[in-house]
Amino acid sequence: MRLLLVLVLALAGRLALAQAAAALPEGLTRITEVEGVAEYRLANGLQLLLVPDDAKPTTTVNLTYRVGSRHESYGETGMAHLLEHLLFKGTPTHRNPWAEFSRRGLRANGTTSFDRTNYFASFAANPDTLRWYLGWQADAMTNSFIARADLDTEMTVVRNEMESGENNPGRILLQQTMATMYQWHNYGKGIIGARSDVENVDISRLQAFYRQHYQPDNATLIVAGKFDVAPVLRAVAELFGPIPRPTRPPVPQYTLDPVQDGERAVTLRRAGGNPMLYLAFHVPPASHPDFAAIEMLTSVLGDTPGGRLHKGLVEPRLAASAFAYAWGLADPGPLFLGAQLAPGQDVGPARDALLAAVDGLAAKPVTAEELERARTQWLNDWTQGFNDPERVGVELSEAVSHGDWRLYFLGRDQIRRLALADVQRVAAERLRRDNRTLGTYLPTSQPERAPPPQRTDLTALLKDFKGEAAVAQAEAFDATPANLDARTQRFDLAHGLKVALLPKTTRGSVVRASLRLHLGDEQSLRGQSTVAALAGSLLDKGGAGLTRQQIADQFDRWRAQVGFGIDGQTLSVSINTTREHLPAVVSLVGRLLREPAFPADVLEEGRSQWLADIERQRKEPESLVSDAIDRHGNPYPRGDLRHSPNFDEQVQDVQAVTIEQVRAFHRRFVSAARGEFAAVGDMDVPALRAALDAGLTGWRQPAGGPLAYVRVPRPLVDATPTRLVLRTPDKANATLMAVLSLPLNDLHPDFPALMVANHMFGDGGTGRLWMRIRERDGLSYSVYSGVAWSNVELNSRWVASAIFAPQNRPAVEQAFREELERSLKEGFSAQELDQARTGLLNARRLSRAQDRVVTSQLAGQLHLGRDFGLSQRVDEAIGRLTLAEVNDAWRRHIDPARLVTALGGDFPP
Repeated sequence: MRLLLVLVLALAGRLALAQAAAALPEGLTRITEVEGVAEYRLANGLQLLLVPDDAKPTTTVNLTYRVGSRHESYGETGMAHLLEHLLFKGTPTHRNPWAEFSRRGLRANGTTSFDRTNYFASFAANPDTLRWYLGWQADAMTNSFIARADLDTEMTVVRNEMESGENNPGRILLQQTMATMYQWHNYGKGIIGARSDVENVDISRLQAFYRQHYQPDNATLIVAGKFDVAPVLRAVAELFGPIPRPTRPPVPQYTLDPVQDGERAVTLRRAGGNPMLYLAFHVPPASHPDFAAIEMLTSVLGDTPGGRLHKGLVEPRLAASAFAYAWGLADPGPLFLGAQLAPGQDVGPARDALLAAVDGLAAKPVTAEELERARTQWLNDWTQGFNDPERVGVELSEAVSHGDWRLYFLGRDQIRRLALADVQRVAAERLRRDNRTLGTYLPTSQPERAPPPQRTDLTALLKDFKGEAAVAQAEAFDATPANLDARTQRFDLAHGLKVALLPKTTRGSVVRASLRLHLGDEQSLRGQSTVAALAGSLLDKGGAGLTRQQIADQFDRWRAQVGFGIDGQTLSVSINTTREHLPAVVSLVGRLLREPAFPADVLEEGRSQWLADIERQRKEPESLVSDAIDRHGNPYPRGDLRHSPNFDEQVQDVQAVTIEQVRAFHRRFVSAARGEFAAVGDMDVPALRAALDAGLTGWRQPAGGPLAYVRVPRPLVDATPTRLVLRTPDKANATLMAVLSLPLNDLHPDFPALMVANHMFGDGGTGRLWMRIRERDGLSYSVYSGVAWSNVELNSRWVASAIFAPQNRPAVEQAFREELERSLKEGFSAQELDQARTGLLNARRLSRAQDRVVTSQLAGQLHLGRDFGLSQRVDEAIGRLTLAEVNDAWRRHIDPARLVTALGGDFPP
């Protein structure tokens, strides 16, 4: 019956495309279809891709322009990214897009890369919202203001985004490595641009850049998810069709760097962070057939724990972690290998081991086992992306930027067909001494050069490409609270585990699950926080008679992503797999929880990585500010679960943990005595229930006393108001955080009103903080406020935060203070309330359409004894709120005199 339903839905999706194609609107031509993705063209050159999928009630739209930082001329660096920002400043008929996004509940933004600029939005499926968004994009394509006044404020916002990136030594090292690799090509320039160009950009040049590239023949529109095909085709023809095809000729891109003929080096010295190494090689573009081998080499070298870098650097404790990745770009791009070192580690041995791992490929070629492991992981990730309508649009956008959207499918086929001999050939050709960036230049009479760079003949490459059959469609699911409750099966297993299952067909038969087990009490967990966290990180690193690598390989074969962790009193396991594999995955999870191996060498690896992260945080403004806020007024002694340790205490705690303590913690605390399991998606309920019974029945339960689970109380602690200033030398970005303790929880009568009031003040595109500090004053890239709601005690936290350049601290503080005082004195307006109410309700509907969110909510409901009826009642309460109720709640609970404020940055003494 289920198979029949999937086939019917798949045929329905193809029938919708076929029917729409039979009567296309004027000016629209059907080009081709590959695996359920249909391509159309308007007469003006706009390319349209439709990917209908009713699996969940959301729609995602991507509009990709084939313009990125590589298209910028001298003096124009950062122009593509700056233009992305200015497009959101509106048009004569769409004056405030951010406000409309918030009102309609869109999750929208834009991104810029080397090869493209992409604008995207996801929202609860709604034909009116879809048409409105398409209308705004059509209008913005040629009618955006791109005005001097907007540039003046947005330039400083972009500069603050640049300053935020300057705080990250790894990001700057990456940028400088690229600059050393590329002598002529724009890939050697950072996407965000040179500071001087961003600060001095000429508005007329920016407007010319906009008119040159923001045209229908340079754009691809992608609509994915739940929508009716025929109305979308009509809307695209009506909204984009009238835009004339430009008469300007396309600007050719022909710059390629010459073959590198010797090692290159770059050294970065800055305050903070830990030693890091990058080893970079020039590799072919994403469209080149050899790029499949590059993808596999990154996994063979950089995978954890099976990768050669992990074995050669991390296991011998020469580095805290190692990695490898390649950027698929339109022109020849980079492959990166690297290592993050722990505090005080010597770079020399790590560098030697990194080079040895690469050079060793000649004497020790890639094995068939390594290739198959890498292939399995890559194809699993590709399948998960193709099964997610919100992700597939982004993936297609990237393929468009590489030259043709069909490369998305061709790349998969190339991975499938890739031969071991080709992997070794490409490694020998590309991973050469004279093609790498690291170390010192040494002249040689016999340089070993990589093949010359070349572009791909896409016409020849794709002339016989057909693709596979279209993916099967899933049911159209209505994610209302009532339907979520009606479709959910709740029951208790014999051993006490509470279970909530929401079976439904999904694209690719995907299912998400969450297991939570609750541990200990206030006294028994004293001094155990760090031991618990390390124990949680080791649960999938060996156990049930399997090695770490065997566990990772088995999950890969089952197309499963599984994560383990322990935080506070909760052991959590997250699962993302498919219907056919879910029972087996659950069974193995149960065995790993009951029979962990806790290998001592992996504990040392985890300890090293944790210590490296602590050292990184010591100099970061955001980490220092958050730490200071958490510790201010904290009344709990060291060792208490609620104590907030400083960085030195964290280091001492991590260094003190032994493998014997980890194993003892598991024996004393971990069991199925109290817990919840939730799953959402395509599942065989009887088989899953049997797997849960087999995996957890008979598991030892604490026999009362100190090991029984009793939730540690977290009563409200009203900290003394204060203002803390923390200096972080050599950091170009600063942070402000203000916190206020609230005697509320999410069941309090004021919960809906305060949530709406905060939305108007600091959340969303119409929030007052955003409109003042970012939009009007141009002081911050990220500014917001929100409430961390407790669902038990009357103990929640209102938090406001902003990042900014250190010299702008007085202006940011003044703007925050003025907006807070104005909101309390004048209150909010009826128009703000209407916008906030609509935006919040749309956002809540969108969240209930996400299987990942619903899975987490179901597990939480089991623990708290709730259902989705509460969500419906909150929605109804939001709908009934009056302006007086909202303003009264805001004034009743938000008191500037009680704020705890902290600022961190490179401020004058």
